[in-house]
Amino acid sequence: MATTLEAKPRTGEKQSNIRKIRQEGNIPAILNGVDTSEPIYINSIDFLKTIRETGRNGIINLNVNTEQHPVMVHEIQRDSIKGDVLHADFQIVNMSEKVEVDVNIHLIGEAIGVKDGGVLQQPLHQLLIEALPSDIPQSIDIDISGLAVGETLLVGDIPHSGSYEILQDKEQVVASILAPRQEEEISTGEEQEEGIPESVEGREEKPPAGE
Repeated sequence: MATTLEAKPRTGEKQSNIRKIRQEGNIPAILNGVDTSEPIYINSIDFLKTIRETGRNGIINLNVNTEQHPVMVHEIQRDSIKGDVLHADFQIVNMSEKVEVDVNIHLIGEAIGVKDGGVLQQPLHQLLIEALPSDIPQSIDIDISGLAVGETLLVGDIPHSGSYEILQDKEQVVASILAPRQEEEISTGEEQEEGIPESVEGREEKPPAGE
């Protein structure tokens, strides 16, 4: 069941109005539909709580003036320094039509290759999938416990249910286990025997005459 988030219409795009909305603990936002784009604002605490509950791609019932809209978060803008949410875009979705979204990859288990000293590499952190809005997973869990040193997991190797389709290139590498680095011994040459040091030409240095 989708979580309900309260929203209120806002008027005016003046910077002073937007600043006031933020100072009161709210987030300016936009509700986008097929033929509509409505400025709104939402409570920042309620929004962050909703995102934690539903996930980044979850369905939210956005309640605007008692009218509910099934929406997904299309974009979140954050402050580059503090990380605070500055703005949010919501997209109204048709629950009977499939959508394309990026879903986070979650690797689970400890690979046997890592236990053997290998190094885990994960070049791909999201998968592009197509699914009905209600079938979008919060994340795609992949068990890598059987991955040995030198082995690679490709997108095409990922098992998944029939509730969504993976659109990512099947040859893309999701994770691999690299062999541990071998430290090479660097030869420093033969050790010199203890005794009188030799000159550059290899002759024994003689003490100065008269000493």
